[in-house]
Amino acid sequence: MKIKSKILIINQLDKKLHLLSSFQKTSVPPKGWVHLIRKTLNMSLRQLGARLQITPQGMKDIERREMEGTITLKALKEVGNALDMQLVYGFIPKSDSLEKMIERKASDMANKIVKRTSTTMKLEDQENAEERIKLAIIEMTEDLKKEIPKSLWD
Repeated sequence: MKIKSKILIINQLDKKLHLLSSFQKTSVPPKGWVHLIRKTLNMSLRQLGARLQITPQGMKDIERREMEGTITLKALKEVGNALDMQLVYGFIPKSDSLEKMIERKASDMANKIVKRTSTTMKLEDQENAEERIKLAIIEMTEDLKKEIPKSLWD
């Protein structure tokens, strides 16, 4: 993939993921979303179960699996449809954006590579100045950000 299109894709995806960032501080209710929404709508297990064509016990099992984190996306989607709602899910970068995540990983990798090379050169009495090492790290970080090699994620 060409560098410009790679950067464009990252920027576009960052914009989409940024829309989800407002949900970052939203916590899952203790008994799960299904239980909370069902109770808020004053709907019984039997009524919601009937919409899914399952027993009240089957509905209780769905709520339990959501609470335990073992429910499937397919099951949540079906419950959403039965509630006349849409399931939405996504990932939110912990480091604010994909671009910043890539930059951090590229900087870490550049630091390791340049410092390893610098140590080797020091052993051979060819040590670089601190300023030159910093510049090399910055340059390598920029190159790695453009290339995004698979090894960045090792």
